[in-house]
Amino acid sequence: MRGLVGIAGGVFLVGCSPRGRHGSTIGSMSEAVEPEAVRSVMTRVADSQLERPAEYPPDDWIVAPFWVGLLTFAPLSRTPARYLESARANGRRNGWQPGPEPFLADDLAITQSYFLLYAVDRDQAEIAPALARFDALLGERFDESLEFSHDTALREWVWCDALFMAPPALALASHATGDPRYRELMQRLWWKTTDFLYDRETQLYYRDSRFFGQRERNGAKVFWSRGNGWVLAGLARVLQYVPPDDPGRGRFEALFRAMAAKVAALQRPNGYWGASLLDPDSWPTPETSGTAFFTYALAWGVNEGLLEQGRYDSAVRRGWAALVRAVQPDGRLGYVQRPGDRPADAKPDHTEPYGTGAFLLAGSEVYRLAVRAGQ
Repeated sequence: MRGLVGIAGGVFLVGCSPRGRHGSTIGSMSEAVEPEAVRSVMTRVADSQLERPAEYPPDDWIVAPFWVGLLTFAPLSRTPARYLESARANGRRNGWQPGPEPFLADDLAITQSYFLLYAVDRDQAEIAPALARFDALLGERFDESLEFSHDTALREWVWCDALFMAPPALALASHATGDPRYRELMQRLWWKTTDFLYDRETQLYYRDSRFFGQRERNGAKVFWSRGNGWVLAGLARVLQYVPPDDPGRGRFEALFRAMAAKVAALQRPNGYWGASLLDPDSWPTPETSGTAFFTYALAWGVNEGLLEQGRYDSAVRRGWAALVRAVQPDGRLGYVQRPGDRPADAKPDHTEPYGTGAFLLAGSEVYRLAVRAGQ
């Protein structure tokens, strides 16, 4: 993966901890699941990221989720035009191109923001380069083994992260154009990766084949929180653009429900999901990127009626409260595990654009939940 330079973090207020009790605040940020409280903290986090541009290429997978999250938040915000124009400016910086590697899933992630802007602007120039790239994908065989190698990853979806990066982009392409071939390719490749990396015993995804035989210190299999967060959030995003009458939709819904049930059961008492899902003691510090993606997907499932609110509402609320507790006084989201491929430590001053994007996605669905509750 490209662009693994860190971003400097901030400092929590003295006495504030992400393990603080429910209902506490950091600065003026409230954990309440109430529309204005949710919108307020989302605004602070979004503005903080915009004020501190990431030190990564503007087409990088690390920044792509931020633009997706920002564009999802924009219509709920009080300054939608500002956020839309910020995303357009990033698209113009990129010449509306995907990342440089022609078939690498990570380099398709940025195109999600282009398609979201196209839905607003109806400007074909915003998606033409992405469609040209996807047309080239349609002619590929994709018949290699998914055994891990960096070389193979340039051509195949060998790691579970890919299921957030590329599938929603392909589904969006079909949604924008009416051409089902992009969605059909997405489904074929999604299930190829799932058949290889999904562990049916645990209902979780290995990050890649290197982890098949690895174990945590407690003897459990190694399942990375953010890796599975990429998948569950990717499922939520794909399902938004797979038509109800698509013959493959039911299989996606079944996988979403199975993973959601497993993930909700693994949430820790403090509201976070640990970096290692099956070994709470191996990485005991909070981790917000996986937590945000899980909170987003569970809240989306409740809002869409795919998950029972009575069963999942508590997990969503505790996840949101945990995320808000990790927001620093300057608006940056802390405890984001650095770019990587496995469970690792996260610190209060660790923040990354994908974490911010996941936070905005989660907040957008929590906002919807709060609005629905008040109706």
